[in-house]
Amino acid sequence: MNPQTLPAPLLPAAGPPTLADLLLGRDPRQRLRVSRSLLAAQAYLVCVALMGYAVWADFMQPRPALVLSGLIVANILVFYAVLRSGFNQRFAEPALTLPQILSALTWIVGAYAITGPIHGSTMMLLALVLMFGTFNLDARGARIASAYSVVLLGATIVYKIFTEPHHYSVELEVANFVLAATTMPTVSALAAQLARMRARLRAQKDELALALERIQLLATRDDLTGLFNRRHMLEVLEQERRRAARSGSRFCVAILDLDHFKHVNDTHGHAVGDEVLRQFAQQALAVLREADVLARWGGEEFLLLLADGDTERARQAVERLRDHLLDHPGAASVPSLRIRFSAGLTAYLPGEALDATIERADRALYCAKAHGRSRTQVG
Repeated sequence: MNPQTLPAPLLPAAGPPTLADLLLGRDPRQRLRVSRSLLAAQAYLVCVALMGYAVWADFMQPRPALVLSGLIVANILVFYAVLRSGFNQRFAEPALTLPQILSALTWIVGAYAITGPIHGSTMMLLALVLMFGTFNLDARGARIASAYSVVLLGATIVYKIFTEPHHYSVELEVANFVLAATTMPTVSALAAQLARMRARLRAQKDELALALERIQLLATRDDLTGLFNRRHMLEVLEQERRRAARSGSRFCVAILDLDHFKHVNDTHGHAVGDEVLRQFAQQALAVLREADVLARWGGEEFLLLLADGDTERARQAVERLRDHLLDHPGAASVPSLRIRFSAGLTAYLPGEALDATIERADRALYCAKAHGRSRTQVG
């Protein structure tokens, strides 16, 4: 395992599908979309039941009721199939809220046109459908649905006044239309307000997620170099120690100290010094193995965790980094500057405290400095 990459949490194994899984699916978003569609279908079923009652009470002929009921059931099945199959995810708005709302309005106005003496009862279904859309449509969709319902209902009322004046009297239909023409835009305005609130909440959620990501980054990373900071490196070392205790593996720890860094700051300024630190981190990450972890330990000191428990191979890795740095400028603003470092390297001994390992590497570092710098001392 690469210690620089936190392992993803293991997901529980999926059990056998339940009846709800078979009906709604297992994907949470798709499940919600299918559930909402089936919930909205209840309005259709009420409409079908209303037509059945109208036929039973001899308010309308069976044939128109059967045709419209068949279309309604087919509509329910088509939208269910599209959502359940995942085909809906090809569209910009996968919930298909507006198409479902418009189709529902069409069938309910159709029921309004054929239910004769009890047609006024379908007005409540129109309001119910638009209210459902209030919580799911965006502002534009709500305006479209509202305008569509008013125009469609108005055209139907005019037609029925001329074709069936005994059931659709002018006085009653004018009252129905005025009620619809005032209620529907109000519902549309409410939907627009809710859509704006949802948009603001989504934006706030995104901002909070970015802030949390930034906080997590600050908690684990060094601002200047982007490497792990000292606190998080101690956690990584502890994870590696536990892994070594379980598996019997070994690892090495090296403390690297940039040589004459104070002289760089005094000669070229702190901006160049910061550039040197960033360049060291960048070049080190380009050379080190994926399993190795580098952290800024403090100031110009860095701690390197080497997954290899053999000190000779670990020393060779450190020397490769040293040779690599000699071929690259220490700072773009000072091309002649080269980064050199002293290193204290030691292997973790099974069962010992991490403090003891780090202390041994630190003593080896001081020994490397005492013997002329720009070298690696194994301790």
